[in-house]
Amino acid sequence: MQQYENVFYITHPLIKHKISRLRDKSTGTNEFRSLVEEIAMLMGYEALSDLPLEDVEVETPIEKCMTPVISGRKLAIVPILRAGLGMTGGILSLVPSAKVGHIGMYRDEETHEPQEYYCKLPDPIDERTIVVVDPMLATGGSAVDAISQIKMHGGKKIKFLCIIGAPEGVKKLHEAHPDVQVYVGQLDRCLNENAYICPGLGDAGDRIFGTK
Repeated sequence: MQQYENVFYITHPLIKHKISRLRDKSTGTNEFRSLVEEIAMLMGYEALSDLPLEDVEVETPIEKCMTPVISGRKLAIVPILRAGLGMTGGILSLVPSAKVGHIGMYRDEETHEPQEYYCKLPDPIDERTIVVVDPMLATGGSAVDAISQIKMHGGKKIKFLCIIGAPEGVKKLHEAHPDVQVYVGQLDRCLNENAYICPGLGDAGDRIFGTK
């Protein structure tokens, strides 16, 4: 396993177990969708451990005290459409006040290169911690382009979360954006000739939304 600065491979047993359920081709749409959301929440718990805090005064039933809350602008969650939508609810369950943007990408079936068709981000984006989510990091093209778009709009502190990554995608994303923290639920073996992750879990978007 290639080690890169700012790339973190999640080792929590609950995440490993749930990813194994995702892989199973017999796992139906409803369970698959729930598992993606649960994994995103568990990964988000780890990825957001460095959020800045500030003390505020709170009055408990006993007395007043100073106690920590998240400081600064709220979080921004940016799913890469469409599969990234499946992870959004998991992060929102941790930080319900987070703003949500969207970046639309699709993969050209011949070139395997990403094509952008939509970008809408919370304003001001430059003052927020931004969590970009996409279940699969295959070639890395969509993630690289999405993060480039966010930076063009002023985004600075960016994290990327994927459930399954291929070595090729992790390498490409790290080389293009070494300042971005990348969290990978499971690093798989390789990409096949069609640029699908092996062993992977198939098309995450189709399995989340029940489409073919």
